[in-house]
Amino acid sequence: MTSASRVCVVAAGGTGGHMFPAEALAKVMAARGWKIILATDKRGQNYAQAFPAQKIVALDAATGSGVVGMLKAGFAIIKGVGQASTAYNAKGCDVVVGFGGYPSAPALVAAVATRRATVIHEQNAVLGKTNRFIAAAVDTVAAAFPNVGRAPKSVADNIHVVGNPVRPDIRALFDRTYAAPTAKGPINILITGGSQGARILSEETPEALASLPADIRARLVVSQQARYENIAAAKKIYADADINAEVEQFFDDMAKRLSTAHLVIGRAGASTCSELAVAAMPSVLIPLKIATDDHQTLNAKVLVDAGAARRIAEDDFSAPALSAVVGEILSNPSNLATMSAAAKSVAIADAAERLADLAEAAAAARGR
Repeated sequence: MTSASRVCVVAAGGTGGHMFPAEALAKVMAARGWKIILATDKRGQNYAQAFPAQKIVALDAATGSGVVGMLKAGFAIIKGVGQASTAYNAKGCDVVVGFGGYPSAPALVAAVATRRATVIHEQNAVLGKTNRFIAAAVDTVAAAFPNVGRAPKSVADNIHVVGNPVRPDIRALFDRTYAAPTAKGPINILITGGSQGARILSEETPEALASLPADIRARLVVSQQARYENIAAAKKIYADADINAEVEQFFDDMAKRLSTAHLVIGRAGASTCSELAVAAMPSVLIPLKIATDDHQTLNAKVLVDAGAARRIAEDDFSAPALSAVVGEILSNPSNLATMSAAAKSVAIADAAERLADLAEAAAAARGR
């Protein structure tokens, strides 16, 4: 059977953290001649505009808490399994690649039940609930990070580290040479807040940078994402400290800003850590305290252990604490170049291609 007649089902929950890596894989598989079916929920369809999918299958996969909620979720998953099985029979299916999130569960259960090739990809350094539930039953487990927490012992020998697929414009930064600031030139700092818990970064980071020594402050060029309600206050702090700063709620040119940044301050989401590595970017990371299983701390571990990042626990985070860390990094011109080289040393720029290789190998092993 040629690749042009084979079908890859990409199953992902309706959040960007699941959908963006899924989209990257779908594009690679489509370029290799595979037909793509996207299995997701209604939320996931909002991210599907760029998917090279010939068909989108909307699966029922409700979540729930408490006895009634769990029963509803169970019935939704059962219904979703039936929907997935019907789609497989109608459109064909040679391999299912799941990226976590509840909508991926029925797609994978249906594939396992019908003996089709299966792969799961975990973006974080801890297996999420859905991937943990299905890991022992699938053919292959792919991981973004070498330290995979909450993985069943039965799958320990079946984990393949492939990295996190990143957007093409971020991937392009891997091929550039990081340029550290010159002796008296500008120091470009990029501050990202992430979708959750950005308040402390919005409030504390301007004060931290404003308290740096005057000779460093005079060289700073800051780009900061901040919560809307914190923008005016942040701008005032920077202006009072004579710091050149742009503060906005959202930047839609992140790759461009990364390409000129010297240091990033932000959270430690899976995509963020992978993008920082690929972009060879020094960073100060403040893992989100409420992240499930403390996965952001573990996401940051690879960068921290390599010397590419400094980590400040949220409980220890304050303007003085951040100022001390940033000041120490910027006090020695060689620090940033060393951190950049360390970030690049742990980067996996071809993650989407590696994951595609695993999907094709799983299909071949099933004779498909």
